[in-house]
Amino acid sequence: MRKTNIRNNKEQKIITCQAWRKPCKALQFLFMATQKLKIRDLTLRDGQQSLFATRMKQANIDRLLPLYENAGFYIMEVWGGAVPDSVMRYLNESPWDRLRSASKAMKGKSLLSALSRGRNLFGYVPYPDSVLEGFYKEANKNGLNVMRIFDALNDINNVKSSIKLINEIGGIADGAVCYTVDPKSEPAKKPGFFARLFGAKAEEPKKVFTDEYFVKKAQAMEALGAKIITLKDMAGLVSPLRAASIISKLKAAVKVPVDFHTHCTPGYGLASSLMAVMNGVDILDTNIWYFGGGSAAPAVELIYIFCQKLGIEVEVNMEAVSKIRAELKQARKDLAAFDLNKDKFPIDFDPLTDKLPAEIDALFDKAIAAAKALDEDTLLDACHAIEAHFGFPKPNELVKHAEVPGGMYSNMVAQLQALNSSDLLEDAMRLIPKVRRDAGLVPLVTPTSQIVGAQAVNLAIDRKKGNADYSNKSNQFISLVKGEYGETPVAIDPAFRAQITGSPEEKAYDTSSYRQPENPVIEALGVKLAANKEEELLLELLPNVAKPFLQKLRETEQAAKKAAEAPEEKAEEKVEEAPITGPVQKALMGGKIVSVDVKPGDKVKKGQTILVYEAMKMENDVASEIEGTIKRIFVAPGDIVNTDQIMIEFE
Repeated sequence: MRKTNIRNNKEQKIITCQAWRKPCKALQFLFMATQKLKIRDLTLRDGQQSLFATRMKQANIDRLLPLYENAGFYIMEVWGGAVPDSVMRYLNESPWDRLRSASKAMKGKSLLSALSRGRNLFGYVPYPDSVLEGFYKEANKNGLNVMRIFDALNDINNVKSSIKLINEIGGIADGAVCYTVDPKSEPAKKPGFFARLFGAKAEEPKKVFTDEYFVKKAQAMEALGAKIITLKDMAGLVSPLRAASIISKLKAAVKVPVDFHTHCTPGYGLASSLMAVMNGVDILDTNIWYFGGGSAAPAVELIYIFCQKLGIEVEVNMEAVSKIRAELKQARKDLAAFDLNKDKFPIDFDPLTDKLPAEIDALFDKAIAAAKALDEDTLLDACHAIEAHFGFPKPNELVKHAEVPGGMYSNMVAQLQALNSSDLLEDAMRLIPKVRRDAGLVPLVTPTSQIVGAQAVNLAIDRKKGNADYSNKSNQFISLVKGEYGETPVAIDPAFRAQITGSPEEKAYDTSSYRQPENPVIEALGVKLAANKEEELLLELLPNVAKPFLQKLRETEQAAKKAAEAPEEKAEEKVEEAPITGPVQKALMGGKIVSVDVKPGDKVKKGQTILVYEAMKMENDVASEIEGTIKRIFVAPGDIVNTDQIMIEFE
């Protein structure tokens, strides 16, 4: 007979079913008799970032926001992450306008949240507290309520300042623990001959990322003042049984609400979300139908069906969601250029009005029964069949094997396509686990996902050209290995650190070395590049992206005036370039020129930095391949270069 313990807890009864703890002793299935589930909608930020490389324009956002007002989402994620960078870089739009429009439309009916990378904020390098404070205050002033704070290394020292600052300005600090796994390919250490003779077995590598690892990180964040704790599974690697185990332990270990964030890329997302709900998670991250599944989080409509069957109240107005869903279909069509599944939309479906076919309805029941029985294989099979019926993408085995986030994958695809280097994708994906292990077993979430992803591409290029591994390395990868991003989960081999940085010694980030970027006067216009505090903050955060964005903004503002005042310019005669006769330096891969550090006539040594270019959002120093004299320079800051394009000619 099943043994059941029942204890009263004010408004709700929590029933712990002991029989369901087996075969995993740590598992505890919780069923709340009056359980309610809050939803954090990710559609406008993480959803479009994971599926469409953050290319949704403000015009699409503005059509959607009025429909969100009465949807009843507990939290709407609308900002942070890649938004501040991408809307300037690709859409020529202001991230501050995007935040203000969401705040104005919602009128305080849902909490608005952003994703902050802790010490890295919304950028790719560590920043001092002054930059963090400026951004948090300005964001809060413009309507932001919740700041989800994580560190890519799970280094608690890197989130302290952010949690403290958010609490001080009256916001809600959401502490996110990044989920990751131990490498599958790490071999066990074999005992010697005599040890084997006496029955010794191969020594299994010690597990780093245990349940206790994540719980301790969560407790540390709660102690710092986090008002929500999120298990952030950015790569979708939390299996259903692992989700049940960790969520139940988090619920027992912390007093604040627990949120679960995952992605469907490797095929676990829907099943693991169901397990999280059945194990008492307070908040679940979802997207709306056409922006759900695949490399994004599960669709809220599927979660709603599961909860209806479980007797759990989803605190969302599903009628309002239906209206948003209709508009999202067109929004997705507008993003076709960045949609990896533009010809494979999910079928139209409304859980309020459309009846499930009997065999599909039975699959939902089968999944629930399997979850209760801790039958992971049957649960996954049922969830995959449900997703297949509705037309959501199949599990991505390549992403699952490489253990990468969906957003990282979609961004690598988009950027390599733009660089005409798509042939490098599979090789780069296979090299990601190696780069990750070499760099201290870092979790893969921005900025480490970008750093490791870009370095894997560089490594693929090295091998394609027959060069030694790590011949080409980004400045950010050097900083990561040096220790400037914080303490890695596993210590980096000093020999590898010496190979990458020139020294075996670890060196932490020094905030005193930070220099605020200059806000210069644009000579041709007679105005400063950044016109206000908001724009100055953008310059501090992402100078290489903000400078061209603000330059164009200032030019647009004064275009009519300049057009009226400027005399008609004569077309310049085209002068043919002299043929190239000397040695040349070519671009190793496509990117954007950040700075040119030499001029014609300069004598340079082999290995001397001659220019800096940005590729895949990472800065790369280009060292001279020869000792010689600069004859001609064919690029300038801001220029876009293609792979193998000639940049410099030597005498």
